[in-house]
Amino acid sequence: MSKAHSDLDPLRWKALIFIALAQLMVVVDGTIVNIALPSAQEDLGISDGNRQWVITAYALAFGGLLLFGGRVADLWGRRRAFIIGLIGFAAASALGGAATNEAMLYASRALQGVFGALAAPASLSLLTVLFTDAKERAKAFGIYGAIAGAGAAVGLLLGGTLTEYMDWRWTFFVNIPFAAVAAAGAVAVIREPESARNRSTLDMPGVVLASLGLVALVYGFSRAEQEDWTEGVTISMFVASVVLLGAFAVVESRVKSPLLPLRVVTDRNRGGAYLALGLAIIAMFGLFLFLTYYLQAVRDYSPVMAGVAFLPMVVGMITGSTQIGTRLVTRVPPRYLMAPGFLVAALGMLLLTQLSLDSSYWGIVMPAQLLLGLGMGTAFMPAMGVATEGVKPTDAGVASAMVNVSQQVGGAIGVALLNTIAAGATTSYLTAHAAGVTSQQDQLRLQLESMVHGYTEAIWWAFAIVVLSAVVSFVLINSKGHQGGPAAAGSGDGDGDAALSDGQPVPVMAH
Repeated sequence: MSKAHSDLDPLRWKALIFIALAQLMVVVDGTIVNIALPSAQEDLGISDGNRQWVITAYALAFGGLLLFGGRVADLWGRRRAFIIGLIGFAAASALGGAATNEAMLYASRALQGVFGALAAPASLSLLTVLFTDAKERAKAFGIYGAIAGAGAAVGLLLGGTLTEYMDWRWTFFVNIPFAAVAAAGAVAVIREPESARNRSTLDMPGVVLASLGLVALVYGFSRAEQEDWTEGVTISMFVASVVLLGAFAVVESRVKSPLLPLRVVTDRNRGGAYLALGLAIIAMFGLFLFLTYYLQAVRDYSPVMAGVAFLPMVVGMITGSTQIGTRLVTRVPPRYLMAPGFLVAALGMLLLTQLSLDSSYWGIVMPAQLLLGLGMGTAFMPAMGVATEGVKPTDAGVASAMVNVSQQVGGAIGVALLNTIAAGATTSYLTAHAAGVTSQQDQLRLQLESMVHGYTEAIWWAFAIVVLSAVVSFVLINSKGHQGGPAAAGSGDGDGDAALSDGQPVPVMAH
């Protein structure tokens, strides 16, 4: 055995099982509660005006604290942050499942977000420091990418099943065994390299500015969806986020131990990966929403059947990530997987622009989902690798947190922007075709036609956004490949990037 391979953690593949399980729990939680929300609202007497706080409380805490959580993992140790995050997430889930009023439910969701913001960056950065061999890392990221991509669809299926056959409270309680197994496994098998620990101090001004700036940004988009883009509070939130994040960038360029070293995001490859992932998530989150509405409100699928209907996307994600992406990422530069992957996903969206009241599931929805899954799975896997490549091990947590930030902000933008487009198109269609419609049956049909028209108009925008993601991937990501042995995550220079003879950063995932 070569010295390079003898240095590898012998328990790394067992560690991957528990890291993947924790990631699945966090991603599933992003959609599982959405399915249960109507039942919880009725049970706890939550008003229509307040119900969005079940979603918003989680999004604000999770999105606002991700950079802090990533840096804490670097400073305290990723294994410790991972275990604390899991235990806290389980406790918050128990509180939510036992909620007797809306305040308890909101508190539990906010606490889930807090501990999720600790566990999620820790899980990805653990992969980064445990898997230092290029081919092994490709396989590990393939599995992780498949879970990150397919988890939302799994959440819809699990949420529908639990809500329909058990009780909405089980959409919270189900997290407890996930977290318990993952935490116990982490204690038993995860051994974080001591050299990966960051011994610097915590940048508190950066923590405050980043957290408040991200909260303002996520809340601004959430409020835009609920109220209006030109409403006073919405605009003030966007202005506040620009001011706070601008101040954060200034502070980070001047402090000795920044929360987010600017080199992490200004590197062309990593910055391109964050942008491409964020754009893709904008499109995907909106699409999940519209397909769920279409299947349940228009086609009258039960929650369970709607969840089952998403399974082709899950299969496509797993195949694209673990079979196509993993097999090719060590042979071709990442952008030659990411750009074609996003274009294949865009073809799936193009197919969904043809939805009508009577569209065939097998003729349009199923093949579109397979294309979406294959494309996104193929693209996400190398994108996550590029997003964390070349950083020093001591910065792995915060680089991983930026992956989650791009996804969280992308999700908030996607839901708000595409919902607004769909609502506007629905209203316009209804107004234009309302004349002469008198019977109740015709009025109902017109309402459904208007909804589907709104969805397809928004999906056209999602299609364009995914095409833009493909362009960003091809233009900005210029990793040329790594030949030979282990590609240590921390083989970088003082700027966090290893150097090739032509000055390009060394990727850790591509040959």
